Amino acid sequence: MKISIERAALLKAVSQAQSVVERRNTIPILANVLIEAEDGQISFRATDLDVEVLDRAPAMVERAGATTVSAVLLHEIVRKLPDGAMVELHDDARTGRLQVSAGRSNFSLATLPKEDFPVMASSEYSANFSAPAKALRRLFDKSKFAISTEETRYYLNGVYMHVAEADGGRVLRCVATDGHRLARVDADLPAGAEAMPGVIVPRKTVGELRKLLEDDEMQIAVSVSETKVRFATPDISLTSKVIDGTFPDYTRVIPTQNSKRLEVDAAEFARAVDRVATVSSERSRAVKLALDEDRLTLSVNAPDAGAAEEELIVAYGDERLEIGFNAKYLLEIASQVDRENAVFLFNGSGDPTLMREGNDTSAVYVVMPMRV
Repeated sequence: MKISIERAALLKAVSQAQSVVERRNTIPILANVLIEAEDGQISFRATDLDVEVLDRAPAMVERAGATTVSAVLLHEIVRKLPDGAMVELHDDARTGRLQVSAGRSNFSLATLPKEDFPVMASSEYSANFSAPAKALRRLFDKSKFAISTEETRYYLNGVYMHVAEADGGRVLRCVATDGHRLARVDADLPAGAEAMPGVIVPRKTVGELRKLLEDDEMQIAVSVSETKVRFATPDISLTSKVIDGTFPDYTRVIPTQNSKRLEVDAAEFARAVDRVATVSSERSRAVKLALDEDRLTLSVNAPDAGAAEEELIVAYGDERLEIGFNAKYLLEIASQVDRENAVFLFNGSGDPTLMREGNDTSAVYVVMPMRV
């Protein structure tokens, strides 16, 4: 194999591939990226056996071929090369080395046989559809903060993507919860997605997917089966196993009877919560909300650290209410609001609270209160 490629194109392709590779693994080949060159194109494939990314870039292919080399090492080398450099990759089968050269820089990297590289078996997908990158980005970005990190409840370690019924008809919905807070976000149902099975997309895949969704104009090809999900652009495809488990019935925890309505400037609210939480204890991070007519008082009382209080002018016309929350959860939910105002709907001090953006019900959040 002998190819020449522009440094920027190479860095972009290698960056995506190397981020999938696990830093610590017991199988040496999994630390490598599979490089394949033919017909004016070079591809980089990396996997951790659960997620696989394939990234393609145009290149001048002098001699076709394939090899595998350390993903992290190659990425570090390319990252440190000067902008605009032409990089030459030359695989010498006789020495088992990959020569990387650019200008006066030359590197010789150890390789492993391409035959040892595990390629994820392609499965039959029961649903294939395309969706705008902007819509998918919103679905995952607004829900991923609520993914559970508790390994014992593995079925909560991802975002549940499925087709659901909403007021205006059927929608593509993403839901995540960790038992303390929940995010439910809807988008228009793309053509061809009607028969899609509900799948739990793992946390790592959601993180990797973000890199595919940067371009608002891009259409993403999505393929879903009971065991795998694939997201693809013309240059990159990300294939992942889905979490083998049943996502709980989240509809039961979304309150429908909450009638006490608070409307508040989302950014102002987030800043005020952040300020008063400065003195809260690291362990509980508890903030108390005291609601009275058109007034919200945020307070923290941490005996070992001190106390804090801040008052906000809000729109609230119901009976007086005191309720406590984890400050971190409030901040994460408030940061999801794209519009000016956040609407909180309360029932009682011990009941789940609902939050949404104005009257928009396409993204709703639930947060459990805590005793303060």
